[in-house]
Amino acid sequence: MLVGMKIGSDKVATIEYSVRSEDGDVIDSSGEQPMAYLHGHAQIIPGLEKALEGLGAGEKTETTIGPEEGYGPRDDSKIVKVERSQLPSDLSPEVGMILGATGPDGQTMPLWVIGLEGDTVVLDGNHPLAGRNLSFEATVKEVRDATEEELAHGHAHGPGGAH
Repeated sequence: MLVGMKIGSDKVATIEYSVRSEDGDVIDSSGEQPMAYLHGHAQIIPGLEKALEGLGAGEKTETTIGPEEGYGPRDDSKIVKVERSQLPSDLSPEVGMILGATGPDGQTMPLWVIGLEGDTVVLDGNHPLAGRNLSFEATVKEVRDATEEELAHGHAHGPGGAH
């Protein structure tokens, strides 16, 4: 870590964070392991990335982020019902389970199981936090230059990042 280094594009930032719902309930946090991410590479939601831009080690931000810069607005067209027979035979779906589906562009997208209705499974392509205002508290623990390997892979490596 270089003293005075600030979060910006192609920097690896390590942060401790907590997220609260509109009701004030903590719905996510970094816990005991701070999270490392590669700034400017869509690894965190846009609103949080903007709030962290320009901060250095030891600095803190508190911000409320709406759906537009968070997990997006809810889209009811992303809720689908499929017959259990369309799922792998060895899969026993349960509410809360996350399944991966291949989209038309070949990308894998997550689908959350939100209901079971007899032989029908109700899946939701919306992120569970879509459509919600979220309050973030984040403290910057470290800022450093990304390595060539991290830039090539598009994510931070090491503790708090990918291994």
